[in-house]
Amino acid sequence: MKKIAAVAGLVVVTAMGGPAAAGDGTQPHDVSQEQYRTLISQCRYADTAKARARCRAEVRELYRVGRTDKTLDCRTYSGITVCGTLRLNKSERACVRDSVAQGLPYRRAEVECYALT
Repeated sequence: MKKIAAVAGLVVVTAMGGPAAAGDGTQPHDVSQEQYRTLISQCRYADTAKARARCRAEVRELYRVGRTDKTLDCRTYSGITVCGTLRLNKSERACVRDSVAQGLPYRRAEVECYALT
């Protein structure tokens, strides 16, 4: 039952647009200093000031500097590094669909459309 609750909590946080963290959501998840900086930095790509502030608050709530999380999905494309699940707005999702249809790998399209659209 705890596992189901943890997964449900993670899905809710991810659906709300926050970075996805492992665990049950009751305690911050450990990440390295570099991973934490990346998570905070990627908030600058959110499409509104309110979304940027919400993103930073969620990172501070969900993560803390500790040990490197080798399972955290971090990737770099076109000089842009992001970690975790990205919240894409409608136009960014359309950009990803179009880019993938033109042959760009999904993960690259997701990062580039998030940061550059």
